[in-house]
Amino acid sequence: MTPTAQRDVGLVALASLPGRPCAIAASLEVVGERWALLVVREVGLGARRFNEIVEGTGAPRDRIASRLATLVEAGVLEKRQYQSAPPRYEYHLTPSGRDLLPVLEALLVWGRRHAVSPDDPDLKRRRWAPLEEDA
Repeated sequence: MTPTAQRDVGLVALASLPGRPCAIAASLEVVGERWALLVVREVGLGARRFNEIVEGTGAPRDRIASRLATLVEAGVLEKRQYQSAPPRYEYHLTPSGRDLLPVLEALLVWGRRHAVSPDDPDLKRRRWAPLEEDA
């Protein structure tokens, strides 16, 4: 793979999209699946290890494994080995992943206004405070 192809792995050709091709449709090709955005949320909140991400999302382990691989390939997350025997990895947001945090913030605001009952007891208990920097 050439360096350019490797760098562009998460990019979508607009002409390849059905219907009205636009950057929104291209974005959804990369992160438009529920578990993908919840993985980004968890990593943004500080979950780094597979089990933490599974616990935070509530998703089946195989789905999270698949989404992590897709998000790493798309350049949204970066895998960093923290143990060699057996190999274990942590996940960190890349600049591309950090750029998704305001999108999640907007979804949170919209969800509080339009998707969750105002008297839901969990509404006020759930906090969203993503890390400022993913070190």
